[in-house]
Amino acid sequence: MEKIMRLIKIMIIAVFASSIFTFSSQARDTIKIVGSSTVYPYATVVAERFGKTEFNTPVIESTGTGGGMKLFCAGVGTDHPDITNASRKIKSKEKALCAKNGVTDIIEITIGNDGLTLAHSLDAADADFTQEHLFLAIAEKVPANVAKDGEGNVIAGNLIDNPYEKWSDIDASLPDHKIEILVAPPTSGTRDAWNSLIMKKGCKAAGAYTLWENAGEKAKKKCAVVREDGRVIEAGENDTLIVQKLSEDPERFGYFGYSYLLANEDKIKSASITGIQPTLAGIQDYSYPIARPLQFYVKKAHVGVVPGIEEFLEAFTSPDAMGEDGYLTDIGLVALSDGDASDIRSRVANLETLDLD
Repeated sequence: MEKIMRLIKIMIIAVFASSIFTFSSQARDTIKIVGSSTVYPYATVVAERFGKTEFNTPVIESTGTGGGMKLFCAGVGTDHPDITNASRKIKSKEKALCAKNGVTDIIEITIGNDGLTLAHSLDAADADFTQEHLFLAIAEKVPANVAKDGEGNVIAGNLIDNPYEKWSDIDASLPDHKIEILVAPPTSGTRDAWNSLIMKKGCKAAGAYTLWENAGEKAKKKCAVVREDGRVIEAGENDTLIVQKLSEDPERFGYFGYSYLLANEDKIKSASITGIQPTLAGIQDYSYPIARPLQFYVKKAHVGVVPGIEEFLEAFTSPDAMGEDGYLTDIGLVALSDGDASDIRSRVANLETLDLD
């Protein structure tokens, strides 16, 4: 009899726990989105339109790509975000964090392309930089006394604290004023993209990458370390604030996504990278040197639990939104090719998930 009573108690507890889980999993009726400040304007426009349907307007928080991934990967359930926006691909360590916390079914959706834009005030003289110029302006350590062999390979040199105070100290063709550049924080996907497309390539061109490798250091990581003498300023995730700061000082530079340039052409303009200005065509075909894809990630486990997720994905990836003539292109999104866009819509229709291995 005692065993029967104990079994009944266990069954009652199990039913009660199940009811609590069911209740908590249905406790939220609004999609929650975190992540990239670059994707934020596009997601916000889609969310506002989506809120005019039978569903609530999704709540979106601009946390930066890295910050969004931490929140997204923290667990499954309505205490955690449903979607995270990202201005770069999910990293291996983030996949591992997701898997550790039971976030195992993740849908990756690329929405279009973007061009990192190095901008400055309309009142400033036009500027043109190479990746090497920008690395030498920003890096904590730069190469000195570099010697190369007949094939251009670095065979000698040393690394020193960055001595450059003015752009013209780096190259006489550059502006003859102080170096001051606003950069995204380390949690930002835009910072990751900048490190990959500017710092790493500039580091290699300057010879520092080889010198770090020869010293037994992790060159990619070392090349991304920025100087801390006031020439490089972390500006946070608020790109609108960066625009304001650039417009206030014609000697200041900063970078962000292409949409912020288009939205503020009355205040700022873009510098050229290796003689190339960011354009829709150059970003789409990646002839612009610092073009990149944009995406967001979705928890499949939340589909059917939080109302409207499938419908939101369909709305975001529709031709009306991210197509070549879609409303998102009006604010700076560079559309995918027809074939790539079709693949993304198929992924949405099938709720196709990533391989986390």
